[in-house]
Amino acid sequence: MGGGGRADGRGGQCRACGGPAGGRGRHHGAAASGKCGGPDRRACPLAGRDRYFHHAGLSFPHGRCADHQFSPAAFDLVYAGRGFLRATDDAWRLCACDCGGVPLLFLWGWQPAFSDGCNMTRGKDDQDQTTTEAEPAGRAGAFGFSCLARDGAARSGVITTPRGQIRTPAFMPVGTAGTVKAMLPGTVRALGADILLGNTYHLMLRPSAERVARLGGLHNFMNWPHPILTDSGGYQVMSLSELRQMSEEGVTFRSHVDGAKHHLTPERSVDIQLLLGSDIVMVLDECTPFPATHAVAESSLALSMRWAARCKTAFADAPGHALFGIVQGGVYPDLRARSAAQLQEIGFHGYAVGGLAVGEGQQAMFDTLDATVPHLPQDKPRYLMGVGKPADLLGAVMRGIDMFDCVLPTRSGRTGQAFTSQGVLNLRNARHAEDQSPLDPAIDCPASRDYSRAYLHHLVKSKEILGAMLLSWHNLAYYQHLMAEMRSAIAAGTLSALAARLHAGWAENSR
Repeated sequence: MGGGGRADGRGGQCRACGGPAGGRGRHHGAAASGKCGGPDRRACPLAGRDRYFHHAGLSFPHGRCADHQFSPAAFDLVYAGRGFLRATDDAWRLCACDCGGVPLLFLWGWQPAFSDGCNMTRGKDDQDQTTTEAEPAGRAGAFGFSCLARDGAARSGVITTPRGQIRTPAFMPVGTAGTVKAMLPGTVRALGADILLGNTYHLMLRPSAERVARLGGLHNFMNWPHPILTDSGGYQVMSLSELRQMSEEGVTFRSHVDGAKHHLTPERSVDIQLLLGSDIVMVLDECTPFPATHAVAESSLALSMRWAARCKTAFADAPGHALFGIVQGGVYPDLRARSAAQLQEIGFHGYAVGGLAVGEGQQAMFDTLDATVPHLPQDKPRYLMGVGKPADLLGAVMRGIDMFDCVLPTRSGRTGQAFTSQGVLNLRNARHAEDQSPLDPAIDCPASRDYSRAYLHHLVKSKEILGAMLLSWHNLAYYQHLMAEMRSAIAAGTLSALAARLHAGWAENSR
């Protein structure tokens, strides 16, 4: 198969540019197109409007050339600009009219090379003058962190991203499959959330990162124009102990959805997250199991550090995105210090502490943070992964952590639990059956103040959907209220007093 109408791929000229059509069996690697799949890939501009294009897997009609093929989707997922290949200054675009010939079935399942939110039916002038919500002005701006106040080891500040600012300490609601369960995006934002977390593992399996990219990216897909952090997928894959095999190259696993085999490498994890359009990308790591011997934790750490370096190479300097490293090492202070040092040698925009809240207990977690945080840079954000009990959040903030995520507030809401200023309430308990008091009048949220505990008890016992919705709404409101209280206390230098008051309230009614 070849260009210029010759099946052997030799000879023939491109009628658009007069040069050779190519010389390889498939033309995604032809000389006119540049390096296969790389950021320097360039397409030959068409000499006239809307010449016929052809599927890369099919033979050409006589006289057509290689540069009029679509490249296979996998080669241009991340690096493509506007157009079907990386745009040149004088490149023509397919116009929205009847004069071109693009067979519809040839396009099925292919990856159009557009930036976030790009409308490919617009003309060049319209496209150059339009900035969509999914591609805000300054998308390629700098990522940064500013510390505004300190109180002991605790600090409050602002993480700056091209999609907006994140006030710290920050709690990120978890949108596992592109949604914070039982919540509307606008409602989550109104509660004070500046950033959401998306789950790479679940999104790569369904609907797939490629589909999300074709639909304009995760922000556009889920109607959340604010910052998004995506995890690497490693934690979920590592938990599939019976369905995965790990090697130096990566992890091979079978989908829990349909049993299909997948291979996740550090490079593929980064590519998926960039396809999703994540603002903060996480490196792929191995979550050290607990308990683990020092030797096992050390071996796991070494693999995670090699993977982190590969992630950094794959990420390069993706404009408008940030890459965070993940400190591992189990509960061993020497390994945590080594991991922090090695990650800083690689260099990241921020640093996460992983491998905690996996069964080690609160005191061991706090001891590990005490041994880890002093080794992290002062001018970069610090993220404690997967930790979400209110007392754990408070203790971690007092040790210098800036960011958190956890499914606990929404998962607990779906099972009838409410986090309040007076501790955790189990709305299934009969003692709430005739309690007309609200969940927590101190929280500025309709779910917290406008519905009685008796009514919520009824909803939970009756398994009504509204019960899960109201309790999830309240719990997220409480978490954002808690983070705002801590930010204010740090600024005022009164965090210790706030901690004493919070602990007293939590102990009052937790039963």
